[in-house]
Amino acid sequence: MSSETHVPVLIVGGGIVGLSASLFLSYHNIHSLVIERHSGTSIHPRARSVNARTMELFRHLGIEDRVHEAGASLSPSMGIYSGQSLREVIEPKPRADGPRTFPLAGLIKQISPSSGTFVTQDMIEPVLVDVARERGAEARFGTDCLHVEQDSHGVTATLKDRESGATSTVRANYLIAADGAGSPIRTRLNVPTTGRGTMDHLLNILFHADLKSLVDRREFSLCRIECPQVTDLFTSVNNSDRWVFHLWVDPSKGEKASDFPPERCKELLGIALGLPDVEIDIKSILPWEPSVRIAERLQHGRIFLAGDAAHQMPPWAGQGATSGIADVHNLAWKLAAVMNGQANEALLETYDMERVPVGRAAAEASANAADEKGIISTKKNFTVALGFLKRMLIVTGHGYSYVSQAVCEENTSPLGGFTWRPWTLPSLLFSIDGRPGSRAPHVWVEQHGRRVSTLDVCGKTFVLLAGADGASWVECAQKLSSVLDIEIAAYCVGPQGDLISPKGIFESAAGVSSQGAVLVRPDDFVVWRQRRQCSDPQAELERGVKKGGKDAFTAPPSSYVG
Repeated sequence: MSSETHVPVLIVGGGIVGLSASLFLSYHNIHSLVIERHSGTSIHPRARSVNARTMELFRHLGIEDRVHEAGASLSPSMGIYSGQSLREVIEPKPRADGPRTFPLAGLIKQISPSSGTFVTQDMIEPVLVDVARERGAEARFGTDCLHVEQDSHGVTATLKDRESGATSTVRANYLIAADGAGSPIRTRLNVPTTGRGTMDHLLNILFHADLKSLVDRREFSLCRIECPQVTDLFTSVNNSDRWVFHLWVDPSKGEKASDFPPERCKELLGIALGLPDVEIDIKSILPWEPSVRIAERLQHGRIFLAGDAAHQMPPWAGQGATSGIADVHNLAWKLAAVMNGQANEALLETYDMERVPVGRAAAEASANAADEKGIISTKKNFTVALGFLKRMLIVTGHGYSYVSQAVCEENTSPLGGFTWRPWTLPSLLFSIDGRPGSRAPHVWVEQHGRRVSTLDVCGKTFVLLAGADGASWVECAQKLSSVLDIEIAAYCVGPQGDLISPKGIFESAAGVSSQGAVLVRPDDFVVWRQRRQCSDPQAELERGVKKGGKDAFTAPPSSYVG
């Protein structure tokens, strides 16, 4: 029996990216339906971490602490090692006396109020689905998407309950395809992809073995094993009894996945562990191919690709899940602006402009970390070292800027901005310095007696952050908000400001004078900057606001909950 329902946004794929999309839409008061073909959340620990930028997004959602708690057992993991057996590598290492610090922790504190954390996909997805349901989203597991078609007004999908066989029809304004690397929706749309394709062939072996006594207080993240019998990689899952073993399958020798049944895998695991007496219980064996495939376009009418459906990459730079989460965060506020009548659909075209280059760069950096076998390289040479340094610039989830029609082009004269660019590490390494297209600068301030980040006041609406003497910009924002019927939150940042901070701190971070200001989009990215006061501040600010909506702010907002 078939029935039809309507939702503003249908999300196909209930993994970490699809569930995050639902949460970001709920944050902007947009209702969604998530469908997932599997019967529940992931049981396999594929993704193993979220970076600092992703945790900033979870901070907006109010779930930062819950995500840290979910990955608590994995959080001590640190280090990438190599040797002939895990025992040979780990046993000589001294046990740590206290918590170990991530090498980039000090630098990250300068650019973000949040820190990344180790948390596997099977740990985080239950948190996301619980919160999504708490906030009004609907998630249907065990549901196939059989067919999708679209017209100028919406998308129609035919769904099938895998247990009962019942079919239903869903009509949505838009569809987000977060249906994985093999994306059936991308295939049906005949979307061309670029990239180096399949790099090699591996088996992902999830197993249980009590290694607590070996790794306690000397926990590792990755350990590559190379010996005559086996080439593989151990990854920690809970630093106790759950582990993943990536086993290289050599097609040139005629090897295939079926040549490695559980008993043979146990034998190879025993060799790689160097612990012949440990009891091994294999839970699953999944063939996988480290690959690079980038969709040339992410928007196809009212259908948007995200996550692995948009850009497949190896996991060696920690960018797979986090790039997908950044995709849907970028998309959610734009869908909300369009459906709330604040912008026309031309704003959605900037999703391609902004996210395709970032996904491509992340995929290439991830692929460059691998050797000829598709496994992360632990060789010690100049090429590997250079690749490592490049990955460090993106591992936090920062270090990129957007260039699109939803970002104001800035006049950088004189000397291309050389004379007034902040010469700080956030600026030099991550381009976080207030320039349009970059993530807004993080500065600790006091608001209503509480210590917060400048990022904490962003996320829901357009936000104007003015220097200590920039009260006129705040007044302009308030007037413009009334004229355009668009909410613009506006703050002076300084010793006597709405956000209290020593004079000069925010200005230095944002690249403005005390009479300058930046305008931040709902995704925390700067859309416009004016370094100092100008002759017609309201007209100048209006240029920035309209640019953020691609000159499309035409109607009063109205909550669109379907």
